[in-house]
Amino acid sequence: MIDDDGYFGESVAATYDESSATMFTPEAVEPAVAVLAELAGEGRALELGVGTGRIALPLARRGVEVHGIELSRAMANRLRAKPGGEAVGVTIGDFATARAPGTFSVGYLVFNTIMNLTTQDAQVDCFRNAAAHLEPGGTFVVEVMVPQLRKLPPGQNTVPFHVGRDRLGFDTYEVATQAMSSHHVRVTEDGQGSFRSIPFRYVWPAELDLMARLAGMRLRERWADWSRAPFTSESESHVSVWEKLAD
Repeated sequence: MIDDDGYFGESVAATYDESSATMFTPEAVEPAVAVLAELAGEGRALELGVGTGRIALPLARRGVEVHGIELSRAMANRLRAKPGGEAVGVTIGDFATARAPGTFSVGYLVFNTIMNLTTQDAQVDCFRNAAAHLEPGGTFVVEVMVPQLRKLPPGQNTVPFHVGRDRLGFDTYEVATQAMSSHHVRVTEDGQGSFRSIPFRYVWPAELDLMARLAGMRLRERWADWSRAPFTSESESHVSVWEKLAD
């Protein structure tokens, strides 16, 4: 079910941090914050899909002025309620099109958030929107998975990503349209179950590079992760940095 908050309404926001706990560990957060702080320099940072502030809050604590765009009011309310939340400005809206005040040295999308835009047109609009917010020479950073099609056996369209005693997670792929959905099944101790499905559009690194070119940016760096490990054919994700060209 979706509402004005999209797929991240109150029922999801209430448990988002706990359900994504591994992404909130220092090992997951600190390398990303270090890279983004370096790219921001003395300038401002814009997070597209700021969520509950997993990256924005520690980045702000480093002295970087951070502003976020977020569709879900429920998620944004969680950010504002956290210590330091008042330091992060939030514009409520679709991060593919919504405008935040001012210009920025770095814009960024983390944790596969670019895939929440479920059409190619929307993803192109996002790149153009990011570029419109950047100062000349500013950078746009995207952290996203590499589509896991190599894990699909012939004739199947499903890849499990978590199998546990009380939680199951699996992705289904529609190769012809680059559509995918993540499905989450949870079982509580009393035997009650819940099911949630969220649609995405997976996207290839080369496709993102073309979107950047359409938006007046060019690839500067691509790594396998925030530690700047080399990106190879075996990498399951990438962190890509595009630079806005001078007019």
